Amino acid sequence: MQSEGPRVLLVEPFYGGSHKQLIDLLQQNISGCSVFTLPAKKWHWRARTAALHFSQTLPTCPSHRVLFSSSVLNLCELVALRPDLARLKKVLYFHENQLVYPVRKDQERDFQYGYNQVLSCLVSDVVVFNSAFNMDSFLSSLSSFMKKIPDHRPRDLDQLIRPKCVVLYYPIQFPDVSRPRVEYKVVSRSEEEAPDEAQIGSGEFPSSGNQQEDPQQSRTDQSPVSKADPGDQMKPLHIVWPHRWEHDKNPELFFSTMMKLKEKEVDFNLSVLGETFSEVPGIFSEAKLRLDPHVLNWGFLSRGDYLKVLLQADVVVSTASHEFFGVAMLEAVHCGCYPLCPKALVYPEIFPGEYLYSTSEQLFKQLQRLCRRPDIVRRHVVKVDTSFYSWTSLKVHFEALLSAGCP
Repeated sequence: MQSEGPRVLLVEPFYGGSHKQLIDLLQQNISGCSVFTLPAKKWHWRARTAALHFSQTLPTCPSHRVLFSSSVLNLCELVALRPDLARLKKVLYFHENQLVYPVRKDQERDFQYGYNQVLSCLVSDVVVFNSAFNMDSFLSSLSSFMKKIPDHRPRDLDQLIRPKCVVLYYPIQFPDVSRPRVEYKVVSRSEEEAPDEAQIGSGEFPSSGNQQEDPQQSRTDQSPVSKADPGDQMKPLHIVWPHRWEHDKNPELFFSTMMKLKEKEVDFNLSVLGETFSEVPGIFSEAKLRLDPHVLNWGFLSRGDYLKVLLQADVVVSTASHEFFGVAMLEAVHCGCYPLCPKALVYPEIFPGEYLYSTSEQLFKQLQRLCRRPDIVRRHVVKVDTSFYSWTSLKVHFEALLSAGCP
């Protein structure tokens, strides 16, 4: 008997980073998927021209029922060029949105990228955002974004797009950290400690907070490795910054804070991880030179070595001026790091207020305090249940999303 053909067409114009991880996860865990991608190079050209490429390379397959793509693809162009795809249930996934993507000056913002995303939403059946912040910032910016058009502006686009929108958190495959960590670190978490459900994303899919915990993915049931290790006070605080080496992660703020700590003769260790691209901000070379005595790790690491550093670190810091979800921060918290994040962007949706800072001075003072008392974070139980954002919790929602029926 001949087997059925693939039901789900996964299309990714920028197959790298979190985009690649999501496509791989769906392909490996949901049956009946066929995948078509382009390498993660020259993002702007992918956004401009990928639809034409895929219109010529995607097969005509009568078994396909669902088309899933990230919002890098101009779905409107693809469907116009390939009318046979119009019959499919079209799902558009927003890792980020171009309406509020940070640029140095608003005049530098290329209107076309955001406009393409709006058009893609209009032809989609379901528009999925990886956080409520991502969805709300996109919908609330539609009107002002369209005012850039000099005349004959479209109206009420939010009323057309909003009913299609849902929030479905990015699913993370967290590492198994059930084995003991370095001796002076505490890795326990109380089962009662969970984020306020009001902070969890809303939409037609239930929030991931309603799911049962996965004992392999959650660190809930672990016990403290040490309750009174005198080494807590002796070992310098280990600070990690695990982000892309690009301006939108605001490395200038992070390194200026580290240099200020050094000037105050505060003891700390530092790991600066993350991917680098063709243009690395100049602050990195300057910071490595000035902070060298404090540096334990610098630059991109293999997955295994990366996780080892997170397991050894005490505090993970974000200084981002752009973040719609934040996989790196959640992975670090899952590995036992105390988070410090801006009180902005997606962070208040995920992290309780005690882990948020409003100003650079607040960030400095908090780090200075923790450097002087590293035992505080080593005994602290972080009030974030990372299992809410695990693939195990979210799988059922992605299965529903990629089913042929209505969401």
